[in-house]
Amino acid sequence: MADEKQNGKGGLIGVLEKVKGDTKDLKNRALDEIQSYKDVDKTQLYKSVFRVKHDESQRSRALGILTNVFLHLHPAKINRDAVRYSYTWGMGGISFYLFVVLTFTGVLLMFYYHPTKGQAYRDIMYLEADVPFGTLLRNMHRWAAHLMVITVWLHMFRVFLTGSYKKPREFNWVVGVVLMLLTLLLSFTGYLLPDDQLGFWAVTVGTTMAMNTPLLGYAGPFGAQLGMNQFNDVRFALLGGSIVDANALLRSYIWHCIGIPILISIFMAVHFWRVRKDGGISGPSPVMLESEIKELKRGAVVAPMKSGGR
Repeated sequence: MADEKQNGKGGLIGVLEKVKGDTKDLKNRALDEIQSYKDVDKTQLYKSVFRVKHDESQRSRALGILTNVFLHLHPAKINRDAVRYSYTWGMGGISFYLFVVLTFTGVLLMFYYHPTKGQAYRDIMYLEADVPFGTLLRNMHRWAAHLMVITVWLHMFRVFLTGSYKKPREFNWVVGVVLMLLTLLLSFTGYLLPDDQLGFWAVTVGTTMAMNTPLLGYAGPFGAQLGMNQFNDVRFALLGGSIVDANALLRSYIWHCIGIPILISIFMAVHFWRVRKDGGISGPSPVMLESEIKELKRGAVVAPMKSGGR
């Protein structure tokens, strides 16, 4: 009986010691977590948005040069499979190329276009009927816009499939999402510029959706409670009035030719810079060449043969 009591007492003491140790570890982890929130520049979120300098060492100066986009344009090293066309699909570069084509053709189209009601449609007809290569110019701009929407979507799809949105590329993934939304807005605002029936009804449907947006549209949830009406909600801001007329055409022209291209250029520069700073375009896990896999398999087969021969 005494031995049983002693064993029971010893077991109870062991459990209490274990609980005490676990409590202490939990307390230490909680303190470390609180300290990490105090040191904001040490968190992963901060490091994802703002690149931090290297630790002070004898190699810090060399590392600073090799990882600086202005002092060393190309990465010091890249994965050999990271630039394979079958891996990247080339969608990012194609999207940028299409943006350059759109900028060039858009500037040429501006020479023959007036963003006024009645004149806009006549300018498009004049461009296609009388301007040399005018139809080719307009079709290049239109099809490049359609293709850019497709390539940007495929680029994001590829990034998702290869896991290139993971640490430390979280911030650049968000920048890419913003670029995709701006691309869609760029395409949408250009729809109204010919001032035809297709553009009129496309903008009518789009702004009606905005009218039903929660909080911002007077027909959406909680819009009326916040004092929204058809003369001060988001639809009124997009159209410059309550109907699709000359003000809507002018606002679409300004957003399409000035506002959104400037925003896209800024975010695109940040996107390219972060691709460079985050270590290239490949995913977080290294990809091995097929030849390297064969060499590893060959080495694994040769090793047992040598050991057996001995």
